[in-house]
Amino acid sequence: MKKDLRIVYMGTPDFAVESLKALVDGGYNVVGVITMPDKAIGRHGSVLQPSPVKQFYLDNGLEEKGVKLLQPEKLKDEAFIGELRALEADIQIVVAFRMLPEVVWNMPRLGTFNLHASLLPQYRGAAPLNWAIINGDEETGITTFFLKHEIDTGKIIQQVRIPIGENDNVGDIHDRLMMLGGKLVTETVDNIIAGNINPIEQDEVDAGELRPAPKIFHDTCRIDWNMSVKKVHDFVRGLSPYPAAWTTLTVGEKPVDVKIYETEKTDETPQDELPIGAVVSDGKNYLKVRCKDGFINILTLQIAGKKRMGVVDFLRGFKYEKSMQFV
Repeated sequence: MKKDLRIVYMGTPDFAVESLKALVDGGYNVVGVITMPDKAIGRHGSVLQPSPVKQFYLDNGLEEKGVKLLQPEKLKDEAFIGELRALEADIQIVVAFRMLPEVVWNMPRLGTFNLHASLLPQYRGAAPLNWAIINGDEETGITTFFLKHEIDTGKIIQQVRIPIGENDNVGDIHDRLMMLGGKLVTETVDNIIAGNINPIEQDEVDAGELRPAPKIFHDTCRIDWNMSVKKVHDFVRGLSPYPAAWTTLTVGEKPVDVKIYETEKTDETPQDELPIGAVVSDGKNYLKVRCKDGFINILTLQIAGKKRMGVVDFLRGFKYEKSMQFV
């Protein structure tokens, strides 16, 4: 019975909130919530901001319902391990948290399963959604799998697949998978309770050439305008709205960094005399950039220190010059 199964839930960002909500709303016996310590924000770091998972915990009165909240700095800390063990979890569920030491993931009698935002074994790593879109994939999904030593390599329990539209960005796919994740987590718990699972080793899955999903850094997000129009379009939407693809706009002797949030592919044949990265505009309604095999329209962008805006508003306040170029 789901009311008898003691669950400890681990997660931090918005993506993890929906699965916790599904468990709480579904009447599952969540006895503990583990999340990151509050984050210092503000000019002097004097304000502490709880994680989205902790905020859900507070807003829904889970403490009053007897659910324990733990926010360990270190997951191998003996005091934390002792508190976790005292919760006597039958199973632990991890959604967008941290890499767990064996002493943690191996503690419950039924093990620990993770919700991962890819169709494992594809896109093991920290940024699966971003890389799936950057690589131009037409499909992605979510996977529940049991944790083991090597990250994102444990036995697959269940998967859900969804298509990726040619203009979907990572924010769109994130939100769809977040909602589906809550349902998949509860279904996985139900099937574990019923003994209705048949976990599959990942090396038994024919997934073709495996692509990794490493963490994304600032330099990762710089646009290479020497790519094809399609690749630039996929790159931008794979990083939008966060952390956002960026480039540098040369304007005379004052280059400025620009984030690009939304683009539109065109079928225009390039003019050979224009260099890669050349900016073409009527100064009012459109702004397009020369790529390897054509032009791409910029629809939404943000100059460093300014707000995000559509291209018409940008051109209204930023005088176009023929010498402009993205590098």
